Amino acid sequence: MLLELRAENYAVIDHAVAEFGRGLNLLTGETGAGKSILIDALALLLGGKASSDFVRHGAERAVVACVFETTPGALAVLDENGIDSEGDEILLRREITATGKGRVFVNNQPATVGVLRQLAPELALVHAQGETMGAFDQMQQRVLLDRFSGFSLEAVASAHAAWRETRARLDTMLSDEQDRLRMADLWRFQSREIDEAGIAGPDEDELLEAEKRVLANAEKLYGAAMNAYDQLYESEHAAETTLGAALKLVDELARYDARFAEPAQQLAAAKATVEDLSATLRDFADGVQAGPERLAEIEDRLATLDRLKRKYGRTLAEVIAFGADSARQLAEVENRDAVLAELREQETQRAAAYEAAAGELTLARTEAARRLERLAERQINDLAMNVRFAIAVEAKKNSWTAHGWDEVAYRIATNAGEPLKPLEEIASGGEMSRVMLALKVTVEEGVALRGGKKKAVLPRTLVFDEIDIGIGGRAAEAVGQKLKTLSKTQQVLCITHLPQIAAFGDQHFLIEKKEAGGRTHTNVRRMEEPERVQEIARMLSGAKLSETSVRHAQSLIEASR
Repeated sequence: MLLELRAENYAVIDHAVAEFGRGLNLLTGETGAGKSILIDALALLLGGKASSDFVRHGAERAVVACVFETTPGALAVLDENGIDSEGDEILLRREITATGKGRVFVNNQPATVGVLRQLAPELALVHAQGETMGAFDQMQQRVLLDRFSGFSLEAVASAHAAWRETRARLDTMLSDEQDRLRMADLWRFQSREIDEAGIAGPDEDELLEAEKRVLANAEKLYGAAMNAYDQLYESEHAAETTLGAALKLVDELARYDARFAEPAQQLAAAKATVEDLSATLRDFADGVQAGPERLAEIEDRLATLDRLKRKYGRTLAEVIAFGADSARQLAEVENRDAVLAELREQETQRAAAYEAAAGELTLARTEAARRLERLAERQINDLAMNVRFAIAVEAKKNSWTAHGWDEVAYRIATNAGEPLKPLEEIASGGEMSRVMLALKVTVEEGVALRGGKKKAVLPRTLVFDEIDIGIGGRAAEAVGQKLKTLSKTQQVLCITHLPQIAAFGDQHFLIEKKEAGGRTHTNVRRMEEPERVQEIARMLSGAKLSETSVRHAQSLIEASR
């Protein structure tokens, strides 16, 4: 979820901060006030192309920043790029100088635009005028269909991983046979050296180090243990003797006064503890041996283990694993024909398992695509459009991936008599935003009908810019209702000019453009209920408000709840 968006010296904005909330966040304002500039700033933070034109006239640089709630996918991107995470939030920042140079920061650490583009699908999807940031490409189209179907990808992903592992081993054996033959002597030596060392276990060095410390300080440790034993148990005034005497006296008191019963038990427990500790100290002292032969033997053994760790791994566990790997590779060379036959048989079996899982997934996607295209077409046409919509699922059986071999493509015809074309070729930005809205509402309603148990894979924040172009009246109300429905499961940001849509907002932000000191300034502020009524009334009647428009605005807000 987008928590905050900040811009400084960006276009006509000198300084603006917007703190967004859950649900439907609406941005309204006069035409030309700079509403889309905020969306452009967010698109820039998601990897959009930068330009010196973004820098406010007279300023040295523009700075845009935002704060998102983190997601598991976003954390994985940070980890892959060596960027530290900052709790439950991700901070993105871009700086653009007047000369066109720029810098990118993620969690206040230097990053690249490429990292922002990797993070974008995990954080937000921006449907801006004329383009869709966040790349609603075929991968995203497939992800949306999979979310609607609820079909698990675990079986096909597992089958693909198993097949790839076998295929990689087979390719390695077939492609570098000469190199492997040359390496055989080395693997034989490494395996034999580790085997002959007879490593007792991954913690042998730690146990030997502990024994070495005891032997090196044997006299001191023996004296300490025996002195402690003497003080606790053996001497004339030992603690055990004193406690025993005291216990007899307290037991006698307890016979006459119940208050001493519990203290007597505590003394008995203390005496037992002293006896146990005394026995432990005596046994430790008896086991201390000051033999120089054993100490020399341990030092020689540790030197051998250290030599193996310098050559084969930082720990004995890594050394043992290295030896096992060398032995495996040597066995593959020495038994090449048998290993090849085994790998080919294994690959055949695993390929068949993948084909079965991928084929089942294709059938499930095709059936889900038929349902989704019918429901989505109905939703799209509710938004003042008259379209035909279809989803093509084509099995590319020579293209195996962890998510199957299907290519998913959404196609649409926005005018009667026109052929179906890829969704991304729609010319109108407003139409594209409405299609995306209808698709996502359809999918989320499908998830809700299944009980909403499937984990969300879509970005948590969806942004729609100018979704209301060319509509009004009943169609506008339908758009508002769909935005509200979608905002129940995902955060939605929307720029609108229509009061019928604005009335549905959970948070309402006003974008204002003012002149001061001979300069134009754009401000962003969140409106509370009374001012919100005034803004919707302005959207209804223009700059001059009337009692009728105010009452109408109030009725729109009440009807939207």
